[in-house]
Amino acid sequence: MQIAICDDEQEISNMLEEKVKRLYPKSNVLLYSSGEELLLSEGYPDIVLLDIQMIGKNGMETAREFRKNHKNTILIFITAFEEYVFQAFDVGAFHYLVKPFDDVKFEEILRNAVKELQDRKITNLKKDMPSLLVMTGGKHITVDLEDIIYAEVFDRKVILHTIDMDIEYYGKMKELEAKAGDNFYRSHRAYLVNFKYIKKYDATTIYLEKGQALMAKQNYKEFVKSYLRYNQRKERKNGIG
Repeated sequence: MQIAICDDEQEISNMLEEKVKRLYPKSNVLLYSSGEELLLSEGYPDIVLLDIQMIGKNGMETAREFRKNHKNTILIFITAFEEYVFQAFDVGAFHYLVKPFDDVKFEEILRNAVKELQDRKITNLKKDMPSLLVMTGGKHITVDLEDIIYAEVFDRKVILHTIDMDIEYYGKMKELEAKAGDNFYRSHRAYLVNFKYIKKYDATTIYLEKGQALMAKQNYKEFVKSYLRYNQRKERKNGIG
């Protein structure tokens, strides 16, 4: 998670950096002493703490230009002047902190901003997750792959065990495996599991949030490696420290 602080007062910047690092020690904090410096940077911060009264470009002017290339960054204005509050809405500000503010208020706003960031990333992940169209009970239904806990083959049918229900359809596990992608693993010829819902595993069985799947002995080592790569991808995407 990258958090940028843009303030032309070094003392204020250092104070804000200290507060941020205390709350999120693994975050990457970027310091800018002017709006021009922020605009010239090549970074894409997740959150920007932006002073309004600065020498050169003020915070509002900076925010308007910044928004042209950073549509999704969360902006939090920090200023001693309340009269800019309505302009803040024009540039999609998340919040408007008026100096002086205490640690409790700062922590509340920053934590809310981080939660918003996490929620957006979860939403984007769901949008990116493809869906599956299957025929069951004489009807076509769409199943979000994100919601599949695991799938198994039984009597020429594929059974999808989802969060809400079990869905049976005539199909091939190989085709489902190709569609599902890297977030799933074929642990056994009859089972395909979603890494997201794994609670624990051993060399013979994968225990999921609902149900369990068999592990073929020859697949165990590759499964462990794939599960590790999945967790690494998830950490990079979340970027929350």
